[in-house]
Amino acid sequence: MSFKFVKQLPTPDEVKEQIPVSEKLKKVKAARDIMIQDIFTGKSDKFLVIVGPCSADNEESVCEYTNRLARLQEKVEERLVLVPRIYTNKPRTTGEGYKGMLHQPDPEAKPDVLAGILAIRNMHLRSLAETGLSSADEMLYPDNWHYLSDLLSYVAIGARSVENQEHRLMVSGLEIPAGMKNPTSGDFSVMMNSVIAAQAGHDFISRGWEVATTGNPLTHTILRGAVSKHGNTIPNYHYEDLQRLLDMYNEKNLANPAAIIDANHSNSGKKYKEQIRIVKEVLHSRLVSPDIRNLVKGVMIESYLVEGNQKIGPNHIYGKSITDPCLGWEDTEKLIYTIAELC
Repeated sequence: MSFKFVKQLPTPDEVKEQIPVSEKLKKVKAARDIMIQDIFTGKSDKFLVIVGPCSADNEESVCEYTNRLARLQEKVEERLVLVPRIYTNKPRTTGEGYKGMLHQPDPEAKPDVLAGILAIRNMHLRSLAETGLSSADEMLYPDNWHYLSDLLSYVAIGARSVENQEHRLMVSGLEIPAGMKNPTSGDFSVMMNSVIAAQAGHDFISRGWEVATTGNPLTHTILRGAVSKHGNTIPNYHYEDLQRLLDMYNEKNLANPAAIIDANHSNSGKKYKEQIRIVKEVLHSRLVSPDIRNLVKGVMIESYLVEGNQKIGPNHIYGKSITDPCLGWEDTEKLIYTIAELC
C-alpha cells in the first residue's frame, strides 16, 4: 500500500474550540468582511491592496509586518483597504522545496501537519488581534479552508488550481470574495469558466459530508501573467489585457464583474522591483478608462520587511522571503502612499 496513515487530525471544529476567536474579534472581522465585500459589489469606491510576503514563514516577522501595515492603514483609510497577505501554503511546481507553514511550521525541520495547522491558526488570529486587519490566504487545499474559515476575509485560488473542480465547488460555498487566477498558460477562458462555476450552486462531497452550496457572487478574476511554451513570462496587466477581460465579462451574465491585478509572478517575471512600475501602470489604465476603473478593484503585491529573498539556512535574515523575492518595507510604504494618491 502506497499510503501510510500517520495520525488522525482533529476536525476544524475541534481546532476552533482549542484556538477560539473572541466575540470582540468576531465583530472586528465581520466589519472587515463588509468593508471588503462592498468594494466588489460597487457600494464602496475604495481600492483594495492585498500585500504581504510570498509565503508567511515566521509568526514574529509576519506579525511585525502586519502591525506596520495596520499603522499605514490608518493613514490611507479614506482611499484604500489594506489586506495582509498571510499565505500559509506554498504551491511547488516540481513538488520540491518549502511547502509553507501548514506543512513546516519550522522551515528547517521535517513536516508536521498537526503542528502546522495550529501554527497557522495562531498566526492568523494573533495578526487579527494585534492589528484589526483580517487577512487573505491561498486555498491550495480546499478541505483545509475550514480550519481558517472564521479568520479570513479573502481567498485566492492559484494558477495551478483554478481548473480543479474541487476548488471551484468549495469557493461556491464561501461568503467572502474569492479570486480565481488565470492559469499559467494565460488562458482567460479557463479563468472565466472558473468564475462561472463558483458563482453557481453545487452539490458535492466535503470532509465526508454531502454539502449543498448556493454560489458565491463575490468570485472574481486575478491576472497574474502567463508562461509561454518556451518558458518565457508573458504579462497581462496592460491596458489591452484589461480591455480584453472587460469585453469577456460583458459577454457573460456574471454578478459583480471584478479583477485584481497580481503585480508579481509572471507579470513581473519575478523581478520584484517591477511591481512598483506595474502597479502605477494599472492605476493609469484606471484613470484613462472609467470602465476599467470599475472593473479593476485592487492589486496584489508581494512585500516583506527586507527586500529580495534568501535560501533556507543558518544565516537567516529576519523578515526576508524564503520563497519568491519581495519588495522591502520602505518601497512598500512609498508605493501604498502613491496608490492612495492616484486612486
